[in-house]
Amino acid sequence: RTNGPGGEYARVNSAAEEALAAFPGPTMAVIRGNCVGGGVSIATACDLRIASDEAIFGITPAKLGIVYPTNALERAVRLVGASATKHLMYTGELIDADRALRIGLIDEVRDSGSLEIRASELVATLLERSSLTQAATKAMVDEVVRDGRVKPATTRHFEDEMDRSGEVREGVAAFLAKRPPRFPWRRG
Repeated sequence: RTNGPGGEYARVNSAAEEALAAFPGPTMAVIRGNCVGGGVSIATACDLRIASDEAIFGITPAKLGIVYPTNALERAVRLVGASATKHLMYTGELIDADRALRIGLIDEVRDSGSLEIRASELVATLLERSSLTQAATKAMVDEVVRDGRVKPATTRHFEDEMDRSGEVREGVAAFLAKRPPRFPWRRG
């Protein structure tokens, strides 16, 4: 069991996916070609997923007799729901990007010629936005998904960060001056 699907290799992959999912800033998967098995696990650990219209997706452990890693299964259920997860896992069928978009596995589909351009535009947009807003949103959304609500302590923490940071003052000043904001908050 040390090298098989339940062994050390699986533990290392699981730890890497969890580190990606826990990263405090926005993460994005840009998907071209086949995104099957472990590729889906990595993609679902990201906050945003954009794909080429030629991308193919699948969760195929039923073809190999593998019990899918729990962390990846839980993320799939939270992302696409129980029914879509069961369908993908029971059948091992591959689906196209349009269906992946329909079930919520990905957020956007672009033709292969514009995928890189869109990914660059999205990264540029994310970098222009408030890191504080992004960190708070990620933490709060993750709590809602995990616990059904945002904990009052989390709300207080980010409201205090907002009050101390000067983010709102800079955002409003930039808006009124019709200039790009220079948000001051940085993760500690």
